Amino acid sequence: MQFKNAITCLPAQSFSRGLTSSSEGKPSVEKALDQHRRYCDALRACGLTVDILPPAPEYPDSTFVEDTAILTARVAIITRPGAPSRLGEIELIKKAILGYRTEVVHISAPGSVDGGDVCQADEHFFIGLSARTNAEGARQLSSILHARGYTSSTVDIRGQSRLLHLKSGIAYLGNKRLVIAPELSGLSAFQTYELIEVPSAEIYAANCIHINDRVLIPAGYPKIAKILESRGYTLQILEVAEFRKMDGGLSCLSLRF
Repeated sequence: MQFKNAITCLPAQSFSRGLTSSSEGKPSVEKALDQHRRYCDALRACGLTVDILPPAPEYPDSTFVEDTAILTARVAIITRPGAPSRLGEIELIKKAILGYRTEVVHISAPGSVDGGDVCQADEHFFIGLSARTNAEGARQLSSILHARGYTSSTVDIRGQSRLLHLKSGIAYLGNKRLVIAPELSGLSAFQTYELIEVPSAEIYAANCIHINDRVLIPAGYPKIAKILESRGYTLQILEVAEFRKMDGGLSCLSLRF
C-alpha cells in the first residue's frame, strides 16, 4: 500500500493533562513539540504530504489523531473513542477528513472504537477488543468494512496489562509480515503471517510504522532495530519519549492514507 498523505495535530499546552497510565513523569510540551516536528519531517521524507492541525487545548489527547478515524481506500470512518473526554475530538478530525473525502461514516453509541485498536493488513482488518473498543463498536466497524469488500476479525486484548491498544502490540509491514509483541505471537489470528517477535523488554517498539519504503521505529530499542535491518528494512529512528509518557506511540500521532 502506497501512502500519499498524513494528518497530524500539534500537541496543545494542555497535553500533560491528558489520559495516561504511565509512571514516567509529566511530559514537557516543548520537547513534545520538537519531537512532533521531527515526526512530521520523517513523514515527509517517506513521501507524504502532511496536514498539521492546530492544537486543541480543550482536548489534551487530541495530538493522538489515529484514535479518532480509520481511513481506507474505500471508506472514511469516524470512530467513537472509548474515553469520554475524547469524544469532542471527532468533530475536529471530521472537518479535516472532509477536506480529502466527500463522505464519512460514523461509529455510534453504545459502540466505542479507538483507531489504535485497528490494524489493517492489506484487505483484512484486525480489530482489538480493549478498554477503549467494545464489542458493539467492533461489530459496527466490521459491518462497515464488510460492506466495502474487506474482511475482519477481532482480537481480545483485555487481559493484556501491557497493551492499551491492539497496535501497542502489532504492526503490519506488508507481504504477510507482522511485528508482534510476545503476548500476541501465539494467538491463532496471526498464525498465517510471518511474525517478527519483539523482545519483551522492547515491547514499546512493536508500535512501529511501515510507510512506503521505510519503517519508523522509536529510539532506544536496538534489538528490534537490528532485527528489522537484518530483514532489509530502511529504518527511521525517532525520539518520542514525551508521547510515551502519555501512553502514545508512533502510529498514534498520524492518520496515513
